[in-house]
Amino acid sequence: MSEIADLKNERWWGKISNRAQLGGIETAVIDDGAGRGTRIAWINTGSGLRFKVIIDRAMDIADAFYNQHSLTWLSHAGIRPPEPFSNRGLDWLRTFGGGLLTTCGLTHVGGPETDENGERGLHGLISNIPAAIESIVQPDLSAGNLEMHITGRVMQTTVFGPSLELKRTISATLGNPAIRIHDEITNRANTPTPHMILYHLNFGWPLVDQGTDILWQGAWKSSKGIADKIFREGNNFRKCPPPLDNHNGTGEEVAFIDATPDPAGDCVCGLHNSRLGIAVAIRFKKEQLPWLTNWQHWGKGEYVTGLEPGTNPPIGQAKARKENSLIHLAPGECLSYDLEIEVLQDEAGIHRLLHSTTQFD
Repeated sequence: MSEIADLKNERWWGKISNRAQLGGIETAVIDDGAGRGTRIAWINTGSGLRFKVIIDRAMDIADAFYNQHSLTWLSHAGIRPPEPFSNRGLDWLRTFGGGLLTTCGLTHVGGPETDENGERGLHGLISNIPAAIESIVQPDLSAGNLEMHITGRVMQTTVFGPSLELKRTISATLGNPAIRIHDEITNRANTPTPHMILYHLNFGWPLVDQGTDILWQGAWKSSKGIADKIFREGNNFRKCPPPLDNHNGTGEEVAFIDATPDPAGDCVCGLHNSRLGIAVAIRFKKEQLPWLTNWQHWGKGEYVTGLEPGTNPPIGQAKARKENSLIHLAPGECLSYDLEIEVLQDEAGIHRLLHSTTQFD
């Protein structure tokens, strides 16, 4: 944590006219290119970590930088306006910008499917719905309050069908290189509603590079149900490889991980780039998000790995129903989810992350 966040350190007192010299939240509208008209919010933590919230895409997060280093993978599409009719087949991919966070759900995560309960496209609708901003709270230096947050509500609804409300608060603290996400999902309909959510966190160069460590713990299996070229016993799938020719186009491998919690019920995963001297730690609660998915796609020019906590792996609503793992929210019922993403640069913090993600292996 930097000296800004130490309230006992008053070196900046009497020297700041505007709190934006340290950081804060700034809203804007993209005015050019494919993303024209899309509302965003830049959040600067004053610690080297700054990131862009896409208000019109369920308050997902696109760009994220720590000092000069990008943390995320951004697709060729970049930021696009929401597509409200993107719930068929693979249409979701047309506006998938990657970024630090793309939310999947709220009733389906996984591939396209059709059954007696309806038709569902890849990864659901939520990331293509704008938020209504409820509040923006800036740091108040005169009061010694270094906290900031933005809160919005997103309605995924249809008449005679599911009506789920996502209330999302994204918080940060001046001087602390961490993002906190608190989600509340409420069934606003008068009938029970299926519910699935997955936090699609996408990491790219230079954080992700040849030799970067991918950190997680837990029993795992290949999404294909058989050994593939990466997720197989004897292969070091926790080290990022160079770009792979066989991942050009649709090449990819995915592992479903039954995340192992610590004694307090918390799970941690992340990435460590020893050459840059930085790591990213992702923390979530096993009770809320019992599964972790590791997506590896090492195509040339599409070099990315995803670490994705979720209520389910991306198996789809139909399979989750068959396995009896599909959540149903009663009318008025609300579930909460908490996620923290922290950048680590100090040796002690990185050591703790490495220890916590290897001790059970």
